[in-house]
Amino acid sequence: MNRLAADTWTLTQRDLRHWIAQPTPVVIGLLFPVMTVLMFGFLFGGALSVPGGGNYREFLMPGMFALTMVFGMESTMAAVVADAQRGVTDRFRSMPMASSAVLLGRSCADMLNAAAVLVVLVVCGLLVGWQSHGGVGATLLAFGLLLLLRFALIWVGIYVGLLMRGPEALAAAQILVWPLGFLSSAFVSPETMPGWVGAVAEWNPLSATVAACRGLFGNPGVGGSWVADNAVVFAVVWPVVLVSVFLPLAVRRYRGLGV
Repeated sequence: MNRLAADTWTLTQRDLRHWIAQPTPVVIGLLFPVMTVLMFGFLFGGALSVPGGGNYREFLMPGMFALTMVFGMESTMAAVVADAQRGVTDRFRSMPMASSAVLLGRSCADMLNAAAVLVVLVVCGLLVGWQSHGGVGATLLAFGLLLLLRFALIWVGIYVGLLMRGPEALAAAQILVWPLGFLSSAFVSPETMPGWVGAVAEWNPLSATVAACRGLFGNPGVGGSWVADNAVVFAVVWPVVLVSVFLPLAVRRYRGLGV
């Protein structure tokens, strides 16, 4: 166990050093959600209505918090594919280290990145008029649910990245992340969508986290459905299910590389 923790921390530090040495992708990853907030909050917000009324930017920010956790899958997949393409993964597999430490190091680094993105987005949200009206406990729980979603999606990203054989396949996989993000309640209520589309959006794991965060932050939200009324439960259940499925798949795929 001590060896696993030491190897995991060593590989986490490796990723952090890469970000320091090559900060441009990290900075772009931090600024992109800020740009999206400004675009939807000020350019499109006036044309979008909030269910039950309220400030659209307060409705938007919980959706943006969760959407950023989803878009983080792209960087996870890209990092996994890049290591495989450069032969780094094969070198790690040949070294005397715990095999699971490679994947855990990747997940720890990505969680630190997710936390940094959330801090930047919170500051952006406060500047555009968003605030949490819930108590300290509810606010911390909301951010915990966001990071739980990111943790689950990291393992989805690692598994998909291990399946990819080149940049073309990676680009196709990354494109699929966008429908997952936008086919949700992040920007508008599922009630405004066509019947079957709204149903898919409502059952999207992202929508559960968005609805739970809106409720915990005391922001305008979407209610009235069984899923929305039990959003906190689903915001825990969905990530647990994803981790239960994709973490073992990712570990098995990693151990089976080259076999």
